[in-house]
Amino acid sequence: MNAKLAPRYPIFVANKAEQPNEALAVHDKYAGEPATRTALADKGTIERAIAAAVRATAPMRALPPYERQKILEHCVRRCGERRDELALALCIEAGKPIRDARGEVTRLIDTFKVAAEEAVRIPGEVMNLEIGERTKGYRGFTKRVPIGPASFITPFNFPLNLVAHKVAPAIAAGCPFVLKPSERTPVGALVIGEILAETSLPQGAFSVLPCAIEDVAPFIEDPRFKLLSFTGSGKVGWDLKARAGAKKVVLELGGNAACIVDADQRARIDFVVERLVFGAFYQSGQSCISVQRIFVHASLLSELRNKLVARVHKLKAGDPRDEDTFLGPMIDEPAAARLEGWISRAVARGAHVLTGGQRRGAILEATVLERVPHDEPICAEEVFGPVALIESFDDFSEALARVNDSSYGLQAGVFTNDLSHAMQAWDELEVGGVIIGDVPSFRVDNMPYGGVKGSGFGREGIRWAIEDMTDLRLLVIRE
Repeated sequence: MNAKLAPRYPIFVANKAEQPNEALAVHDKYAGEPATRTALADKGTIERAIAAAVRATAPMRALPPYERQKILEHCVRRCGERRDELALALCIEAGKPIRDARGEVTRLIDTFKVAAEEAVRIPGEVMNLEIGERTKGYRGFTKRVPIGPASFITPFNFPLNLVAHKVAPAIAAGCPFVLKPSERTPVGALVIGEILAETSLPQGAFSVLPCAIEDVAPFIEDPRFKLLSFTGSGKVGWDLKARAGAKKVVLELGGNAACIVDADQRARIDFVVERLVFGAFYQSGQSCISVQRIFVHASLLSELRNKLVARVHKLKAGDPRDEDTFLGPMIDEPAAARLEGWISRAVARGAHVLTGGQRRGAILEATVLERVPHDEPICAEEVFGPVALIESFDDFSEALARVNDSSYGLQAGVFTNDLSHAMQAWDELEVGGVIIGDVPSFRVDNMPYGGVKGSGFGREGIRWAIEDMTDLRLLVIRE
C-alpha cells in the first residue's frame, strides 16, 4: 500500500477548507502515538456553519434530483480512486485490521451508490379522496420535501460508513447538514469533506467540524436544525434527545445482540462457528450488532463450545497493518481496561473464562465466557468489545424469551432450518431486525436498520433515512 496520511487535515466550513489550527492530535491506535493532526472548530466556526446551512436550505431544496445524483456519483468515483488512502486512515485512526478497513471502504462506496439511485426515485402518491358524496371531485397527491438543515453526530467505530449513512441520504433528500465526526477518528470524514468540496453542492450545503465536547451543544440544541441524527451510546443518545427540543431526532444506539443456534444445526456446525467468530470478534467486537450472547441448544452445546473455543484461540491479534491480523486494538486502553474489569467482576460471581480474558494495553484477547449471571454488566449491558457469552437452552421458546430479556433490541441472529421457528422468531423477538441463518452482525447498506427499546428509534438504510430527512406534503385539488 503506497498511501499515507497527510501531516494535517483541514475542517470544512460551508463547503470550504479551513485550517485555523492543528489542535487535535489523531493517534495511531496500535502504536499509541500521534499520526496526524486536524483542526478543531470553535464556537464561532460552528455558528458560521449553522448559519450557512440555513442559507443553503432553499438552494438545496431546488437542486434537481439528477444533480443530486451526479454529486453522489462523484463521491462513488472519488472514494474508489482514494480507496487505499481511506483504508489506511481507518487502519491507523480506528485500529481496524487492514482487511476489514478495505471492507468498510467498499461499504462506503456502496452506500453512496445506493443513495445515487434513490435520489431520483423519492416516491409520491396519488390518493383517491372520493370516499363519499361529500368528497366527489376531490383528488389528493403527496410528495416528500426536504426537512431542512440537519445535524449529524457520528461515532468512532465505523468512521467512514456511518458518516456515509447520514451524508449520502441528506444529499439525496436535498438537506444541508453540519457533521460532527468523532474526535477520535475524524480523518475519514474530513477526506469525505474534501471529496464533497469538489462538487457543485450549493454554498453552505455541508460542513464537517470536529470539535471539543464542551462546544457540541449547538449540534443538539440549536432550533435552526430541523433534524438531529445521532449514532453512539445509549447513555449519550437519550440525553441528547432530552435536550433536542422540537426537532426530529433519530437515534441509532447500542445493543447486546444475541444469536440462537437451534438443535438442527449439527450438520453445519463448523459454518455456524465461523460466523459466530466473525460476528463476535470482527473489529474487536466494537460494533453495536456484535454477537454478545450465544444461546445454543443443549444437544449441541459441548461440540459447539469446543469448536468455538479452539477457533477463537487461533485468532491473531496485533498490528492492524499486518494482513494476517484479525484482532486489532480497541479504541483506547481505558476501553479495554473497562472490559477487563467486567470480566473479573463476572468471574468473581462464578463465571468461567473458556478462552482469553487477558489484556495488553489496548488489545484485549478474544474472550468466551460461560455461566455468567444475567445481571452482570458483561451480559446485561453493551460490551462493545471482543467478548462473547455462551449458554444452553432446551426449548426454542425459552431461547426467544432469553433474547428478549434485555433492555436493548437492535438485531438478533437465528441459525435454524425450521421455518416455523424462523417465523416465530420474526413474530416474537423484540428487535429491529431478525437475521435467519446468520449472525446479527450482518448488515447490507440498503436495508432498514435500527432498533427498539434502548437501542433507539428511526431507521437507517438510504430509503428509510430519506424518509426521516423529508416531510410529507399533501396537495388536494377540487375539480
